[in-house]
Amino acid sequence: MKKILFIFVSAIFLLTAAGCSSVITSNEKKTYNLKMSVTVNDSSTWYLAAEKFAEEVEEKTDGRIKTKIYANEQLSAGDSAKGVEMLLKGSTDFSYHSPIIYSVFEKRLGVVSAPFLFKDLNEVDEKMNGEGGGALNEILVENGIEPLGFGQNGFRQVTNGVKPIQTPEDIENMKIRIPGIKMYSDLWRGLGADPTTMAFSEVFSALQQGTIDGQENPIDVISSSKLEEVQQHITMWNYSYDPLIFGMNKEKFDSMHSDDQKIIKEAAKHANKFQIELAREKEKEQIEALKAAGMEFVYPSEEELEAFRKASENIYDAYEDVWGKELLDAFKK
Repeated sequence: MKKILFIFVSAIFLLTAAGCSSVITSNEKKTYNLKMSVTVNDSSTWYLAAEKFAEEVEEKTDGRIKTKIYANEQLSAGDSAKGVEMLLKGSTDFSYHSPIIYSVFEKRLGVVSAPFLFKDLNEVDEKMNGEGGGALNEILVENGIEPLGFGQNGFRQVTNGVKPIQTPEDIENMKIRIPGIKMYSDLWRGLGADPTTMAFSEVFSALQQGTIDGQENPIDVISSSKLEEVQQHITMWNYSYDPLIFGMNKEKFDSMHSDDQKIIKEAAKHANKFQIELAREKEKEQIEALKAAGMEFVYPSEEELEAFRKASENIYDAYEDVWGKELLDAFKK
């Protein structure tokens, strides 16, 4: 009987030991060759920040973790939505993408693009680093993305080749190219415009040919695309803020050693800080260059901005249930 008991206890010990060994093995510090997708070109602040991230991670892991960066959505044939889909599926490991693109898959993430949600960059920093940003992170986790912080694409401004835009009435009947999501279509139709969607690669020629009157984008996009050559007027109304989501495929993140996870999070934090600071400094220079090139800048007064806000209020009524009242309140209070 004692011999049988000894064998039984020994068997349990061996099984337990094997189980512990398995856990240790699955959490070893492995070697990785990872891929990161960036929507824009290799001279952008997005790409430069991604490079900074990759360099820090490689250095701190003694070369075990290498990250190759792909600009211009090379891995998704130029399709940003497919780029996010690839991250969700694990075909890529990291990416910088706008919440506008994410909202194609998860409509709640469209809340951060709501019209006139943020007054200025100080408010952006407060909300994105506070309860609002935290709520977005929770949604990302639910959807299989490990959130590694936020970068900045910037406030979206409107340009056109017809006349200065200072009031909602000035927008009426203008053909404006917008991002291809329903919220923006509803917003611009509500302002009296004739919104249209098209690939951004087609926008310059469409403006040049007069197929459309204007478009909206952050200053960096306006400048890097040389839209001053085909647009005369720009209105600095900060109507919609566009952050960047630095995301990682969560399954890949969860499979890594905790020390590597810590290194990745710390490097991403540094990269995001670098990208935001560089983007803001660069924007100041770009504005001066656009002015020198002949673009006429309009800065609406607080009273004029209030008229735009009131004209956009119907979007909040229509989309509160889509975004969720609690999530919206996290940004508004």
